[in-house]
Amino acid sequence: MKPLFRAPLLRTLGFDDAPASPGAGARVPVTGVVCSGTRFEGMVFGHVRRDGRNATDVLVRLLAGGKFLPQLHLVLVDGLTLGGFNVVDLRALAVRLGRPCVAVMRRPPDLEAVHRALAHLPRTAERRSLLARAGPVYQRGGFVFQVQGAGPEEVAPALARITDRGRIPEPLRLAHLIGAAIVLGESGRRA
Repeated sequence: MKPLFRAPLLRTLGFDDAPASPGAGARVPVTGVVCSGTRFEGMVFGHVRRDGRNATDVLVRLLAGGKFLPQLHLVLVDGLTLGGFNVVDLRALAVRLGRPCVAVMRRPPDLEAVHRALAHLPRTAERRSLLARAGPVYQRGGFVFQVQGAGPEEVAPALARITDRGRIPEPLRLAHLIGAAIVLGESGRRA
């Protein structure tokens, strides 16, 4: 492993979106949870536009210049999209934050279905390009992910270290629960 992932406790941040109102342009809450290992240590909060094009900029703005970024080893996103099809530019996110960035998925994406859905949105080619720029989808150590800024062979064991149970790293699990509670008044059953 690279020295980056040798720390006794990895400090990671996981971003997830909350349930949102239907309709393009609606404000969708985004929660970012910071964990040291699997222990909650902090949080950032913002909004993206549903089916918009501002996800990457919002995530950078939530971290750049803040107290958490210098402490982080790894930044996670629940999939490559937030707020419907507001696609995160994973490569640009890794470069702008200076940290490896990983899109974690529950299962391999159905790319044909994704491309059919994107065909109904403006700037389809741009969105497809961002999906392709994220790189290949890896299945390692029980995790499904895309990564920029590090290799899959070092990311899979890092994901295992920050996962309490199942295959969802704790920062993403907590971000999901908190986002749902903010919008719905209580967290959901599936995290």
